[in-house]
Amino acid sequence: MPILNYTTQIDSFKTIGEIQKVLVDHGAQSIMVDYNAAKNPVALTFFMMINDKPINFRLPSNYHGIKKALERDRRVPSKLKTDAQAMRVAWRIIKDWTEAQMAIVEAGLAELAEVFLPYATTPSGLTLFQHIKGDMRLLTE
Repeated sequence: MPILNYTTQIDSFKTIGEIQKVLVDHGAQSIMVDYNAAKNPVALTFFMMINDKPINFRLPSNYHGIKKALERDRRVPSKLKTDAQAMRVAWRIIKDWTEAQMAIVEAGLAELAEVFLPYATTPSGLTLFQHIKGDMRLLTE
């Protein structure tokens, strides 16, 4: 089966707006969109108060990974194997994931900080996942 949302035609900026609304509805106090040199949105950075402390989070949009998945799948038409389509798909997947995470929080299955923890940013600017991946001893010692 092709990757989720592979046929979407919803503009990335519309989807980013939808993600921002979900985040604000759940306590985000500041949201910023990060762009690459080609002026494509590549990440959404936001902060929320967790235990009375502002915690920054960064949700990256790895549309290059999406494009590779589209290119590998023979069932995906050639016209959908573009950077623009990969970007639309990536942001739709992030939106769906964000909504699912909020549903988990609302159901009491996890805390908000718990579901977003890998995307919390460290003082160096890396996400917590990137920081731990760079030094796996943090998990094994």
